[in-house]
Amino acid sequence: MSPAFVDNDGKFNWRKVGYHARSAFAVLLAIAVLAGGGYFVFQQASEAWTAFRTEDDYAGEGADEISVTVPPGATVTQIGDVLVEAGVIKSTGTFRSVAAKNPESQSIQPGRYTLLTELPAEKALEMMLDPENLSVIRVTIPEGYTLGRQWTRIQTTLAEQGIDITRDELSAAASPEEIGLPVWARGKLEGFMFPETYQIAEPVSPLNIFQKQAEQFNTVAEEIGFVEGAEELGMDPFDVVTVASIIEREVNQEEYRDMVSAVIMNRLAQGMPLQMDSTVHYALQDFSKVTTTAEDRAVDSPYNTYLYPGLPPGAISNPGRAALDAASHPADTDALFFVTVNLDTGETRFAATAEEHNANVAAFQQWCQANTGRC
Repeated sequence: MSPAFVDNDGKFNWRKVGYHARSAFAVLLAIAVLAGGGYFVFQQASEAWTAFRTEDDYAGEGADEISVTVPPGATVTQIGDVLVEAGVIKSTGTFRSVAAKNPESQSIQPGRYTLLTELPAEKALEMMLDPENLSVIRVTIPEGYTLGRQWTRIQTTLAEQGIDITRDELSAAASPEEIGLPVWARGKLEGFMFPETYQIAEPVSPLNIFQKQAEQFNTVAEEIGFVEGAEELGMDPFDVVTVASIIEREVNQEEYRDMVSAVIMNRLAQGMPLQMDSTVHYALQDFSKVTTTAEDRAVDSPYNTYLYPGLPPGAISNPGRAALDAASHPADTDALFFVTVNLDTGETRFAATAEEHNANVAAFQQWCQANTGRC
């Protein structure tokens, strides 16, 4: 037995046991207090650090799903303001600091994003750089549509996304100067609004759509040497666009386009009326058929190339790349006539004389008789 617990005569002393027990308990209690205090201090320090760190930022993985729209041309600061207003992040400054450390932040696209409220700025940026969170609207404008039909296509596509754009809004944005048309376009949009599939950012700006179309026209025209081709033909490029618009409406097979271009040029050179049904359709604004009646061909309009010689006063459609290329680089042929003899295959025949052409027309009429209602 330990001498700490016995008397001098060797007997067990309960008083000494109690004394030492109280001392041990005091020590243990002190240790416990110190440990508890340390934990308390640690807990408080941890909470203070978290509060400091998130004073201008949220912590966690976000709360509720929300749709946020970034306008075209928005800076990082402006994007941060949009996110703060929507409750996605807590501070524009924090978002700006996070974005400054990530070079990819400069590639944030305008449009509608699906995000979460109460996100850390870093997480918000990460979500905005993920294409899966960007809602993309695409408008496909077919080749050969008139400006009016293009606008209808734009309106219909946007309406499917719940976005209402009025005709007045489209018309108000149709400013040739702001759109960026070439100076030789004579201030007209028809013929220069390039048909293509375009990605449209939200909020939707009609002017932005038109600018994209004009920019694409300018790019394609440069790539195919359109202006240079017009100069070689001795023609104003505006008139060559008009030729391209006729080609686009008259033939849908690429292999025939440069030949149709040559027919138009040859007839112009000889002073022959073009006599193109497509120009009459434009005058009537009726594109439901491929032929015309005697009554149709009697309409008094400068676009009626049966009544008025030369080219119409402007384009009758918005041509694509192939038609523009063909118009500025016609085939080398003496053909003066053409007719599509089979509307299913697009087969088109060319002739240098009226007799040859009449034989081709007879073949077309035979096809029409066999396909009632198609012509």
